Amino acid sequence: MSNSTSLDKTVFSVRGLSKVYDMGEVQVHALRGLDLDLYAGEFVVLLGASGSGKSTLLNILGALDVASAGTVNYRGRQLGQASERELTEYRRHHVGFVFQFYNLIPSLTAAENVAAVTEIAERPMAPLEALELVGLADRAHHFPAQLSGGQQQRVAIARAIAKQPQVLLCDEPTGALDSSTGVVVLEVLQHINETLGTTTAVITHNAGIAAMAHRVIHLADGQISLVEHNQQRQSPSAIQW
Repeated sequence: MSNSTSLDKTVFSVRGLSKVYDMGEVQVHALRGLDLDLYAGEFVVLLGASGSGKSTLLNILGALDVASAGTVNYRGRQLGQASERELTEYRRHHVGFVFQFYNLIPSLTAAENVAAVTEIAERPMAPLEALELVGLADRAHHFPAQLSGGQQQRVAIARAIAKQPQVLLCDEPTGALDSSTGVVVLEVLQHINETLGTTTAVITHNAGIAAMAHRVIHLADGQISLVEHNQQRQSPSAIQW
């Protein structure tokens, strides 16, 4: 993938982003005037300690939360000025979410869990196609209880990408997995990024995962403390956990 052509189109432009939570008499500053750009087709790792603002940032990018101040521009649209209906459409059609816990519906098979999303998407891929991309076409008719944790996470990824989102936001996607299973999930995320060109942002506290990213954005105390560019990206299998 060429850095000069495919990574020069801005998907998100974030300026002066702040988030303050009122916790009774105490105010918690989760983000403090943060500036950030994310580009089409790139794989970004957001790295930082617990409480550094990673999840808050991801939730605001995905319109699961709203900023206290600042702007989030998504492909020329200001999310802060969007109506609730527009934000629902944005989440439904443009963003895929992957969380640490899989949130699969126990009574539905893998394929049915994916289909639950494709039924409301504008241009979905077939559930079996999405499961094929994550290497689980042979588990399509298994229920979550019949799948390992890593397989359940891959079903969750298939569900997220089946609507062909522009952006995939992943919050600690390997946090509940052992290292060997985590590597498989990271390989799936890398494959999706390269195959579909989906802008992918992955939150982690595992510094080793940073080696597979185009860029590594370090957060501390609600601000970006460092941005690194990986000239030579490592494959997930080479990562030291």
